[in-house]
Amino acid sequence: MADERHAETAVNKIERVFGEHETYRRAHSRGIGYRAVFTANGEGKKWTVAQHLREGETKAVVRFSHSAPDPFWTDNLSPVKGMAVQFQLPDGQVMNSVGVTSPIFFSRTPEVFTEMLDIAKSFKKGRPRLRDLITLFIKYPESRAAIRIIRKMQSPASFATGLYHSIHAFYLVNGTGQRGPVKFQWQPEAGEESLNPAEAASVEKGDFEKELEERVARGETAFRLIAVIGDAGDPVDDPTKDWAKDRKKVELGRLVLMEKTDDAEGLLFDPTVLAEGVECTDDPILHFRNPAYAVSYMRREKEKQAGRS
Repeated sequence: MADERHAETAVNKIERVFGEHETYRRAHSRGIGYRAVFTANGEGKKWTVAQHLREGETKAVVRFSHSAPDPFWTDNLSPVKGMAVQFQLPDGQVMNSVGVTSPIFFSRTPEVFTEMLDIAKSFKKGRPRLRDLITLFIKYPESRAAIRIIRKMQSPASFATGLYHSIHAFYLVNGTGQRGPVKFQWQPEAGEESLNPAEAASVEKGDFEKELEERVARGETAFRLIAVIGDAGDPVDDPTKDWAKDRKKVELGRLVLMEKTDDAEGLLFDPTVLAEGVECTDDPILHFRNPAYAVSYMRREKEKQAGRS
């Protein structure tokens, strides 16, 4: 119950800072969905009992998004982009994988996240003001790395050229019951490409969605699912800290976008909804996403119903 109340408080603050935009998600408000097919390459058999990561094809729905809570921001005001994947498993079960183009998050706990919303008023303009940055650096030193990354970050040139990070660590559980920490990445087959400041300045609202539609129509658009294998001592409960760049990477399979769909807008991409063989770590922000996403989902569903009545 305490987590639910805290989630309500956080969503209320997001609405106060960025405005209330009925029927939209309270974060990553605007996006575009695709049906997709994920094909496991067999490497997952060594790491997990999750069948869709071991072999065969699995249908999925993918939603690409701009991180802004305000759906009317131009695309360049949200340099961080999102990629949420819902694997459609047998018997009506699902597993969600949520990634963004930043490797780390800016707060370690839900309490700090909620407090930071009171300070970061100038995020309404897309990037924080220097005065607000100084306040954040002083009060939340553990968040400095992420804030620096976000302030300097350039948007990918396309939803299809972003490298998407899970931010949170998870455990893969194999057939003997052994658990190994991993972070997931979706690597673009088109290669990583970012916009320079001059290019970003000319981007308008909806350009990213239009470009992706045209790209998919021209030919195959795909991503590789990578498991970054954690070493002993790598933090698994702190999303403000990245792992060393030399960590072992295992490619688990390939995701191909098939066709545009509106179904993604009605889905709940809760990253704690997993399959057998994949488990949550004790990361408090990861677990906070469950009630926070639920609050956002219930509000927009009520708003949609009210609009139809």
